[in-house]
Amino acid sequence: MQVSLIDIGTSKGIRIPSAILKTLDKPDKFDLRVENHRIILEVLNNPRDGWEAKFKNAHNDLLIDDTIDLGQWDDL
Repeated sequence: MQVSLIDIGTSKGIRIPSAILKTLDKPDKFDLRVENHRIILEVLNNPRDGWEAKFKNAHNDLLIDDTIDLGQWDDL
């Protein structure tokens, strides 16, 4: 697919077709770098993506045995 540079203020840019963005789940941030005379755009995901689902499905086991006698806590 060929794209042309367009003026964006004092910068230049390209238009990324919405069909391509839809295949990437409509990202809003990219990492831009140049490698071997190629421009690479890598989708940056939110580091917390999926946390809500993971917490909903997580086992909420206690980290400390609930049978422990708290009066003996200092002896541990």
